[in-house]
Amino acid sequence: MRNSKFSAALLFLSIGTSQGFTSPVTYGVKFSSSSSHHSRVNNDNEVFDPFNIDESSKITIENKLLLSTKVSAVSVAAAAMAATPVVANAAGPDWGLFEGRTGSLLHPIMMGSMLLLSLSTGLLGFQYRRSRTIGGEISALRKQLPQFEGSSLKDAIAAAEAMEEVDAAYVSKLKASLPLQEEIDDLTQEKKDLTALKARDKHFGQGATLAFLGTAFAIEGPLNTYARAGKLFPGPHLYAGAGLVVLWSLAGAMVPAMTKGNDTARTVHIGANIAGIGLFGWQVVSGWPILLKVIEKTSWP
Repeated sequence: MRNSKFSAALLFLSIGTSQGFTSPVTYGVKFSSSSSHHSRVNNDNEVFDPFNIDESSKITIENKLLLSTKVSAVSVAAAAMAATPVVANAAGPDWGLFEGRTGSLLHPIMMGSMLLLSLSTGLLGFQYRRSRTIGGEISALRKQLPQFEGSSLKDAIAAAEAMEEVDAAYVSKLKASLPLQEEIDDLTQEKKDLTALKARDKHFGQGATLAFLGTAFAIEGPLNTYARAGKLFPGPHLYAGAGLVVLWSLAGAMVPAMTKGNDTARTVHIGANIAGIGLFGWQVVSGWPILLKVIEKTSWP
């Protein structure tokens, strides 16, 4: 209906335009004098035209008629184009799989995986930190042990009890330190296990993967939403995702200073990652209703 009205308006405009370019035809000029009242007309009743105004007027009129014809043709062509039905797509081009349910579910699946990877990376980070600090705890506990000879406290007790003159007080002191020695042995074994785990390298590798894939799919989510709906929907889920990317960047920026032993940078790094995991949890809560709506509004593939 709108195309028909638009076409009629263009046709009406073309007719008016063609008439607007047409001037009244005057092929001659008649001069008269009010004083003499003599008409300057020859004997054959032809108009007196000494400057050939009549010929120039004819040329001008022909040009105007030609221009008017061209304008009318263009107007008719525009009206025909306007009357032709055109397929409209409000949400933009067809994105295929990216716009369907397959592409829409890619974001929540990947971000859920990134949450699990964040927890694993955080655990590795604390394990690496533990492997660095456990040595100080072992040294402090060893200072509390009494002086003894031998490779271990048990060997020292056995040697003291085997002497001809047993120092009961000394033996009792050594035996009282057995629980302390067991704690030291446990910490020593834990340090060996952490060293074998190579938590430092794994933490760095998973952290780099998390920063890359997490940022990529944090951007993919809004792009997918725009492809499906033609607009974005600002809200807690979108804001939490943007804040999460910022925290990942902050945590990564602290790494160079951490390698130089900067405790402030290490604190900021740990704090940013803990806050990021908190935002990730909020992402799950705020994203669940969105996931249900996506499943409802999309179809496979």
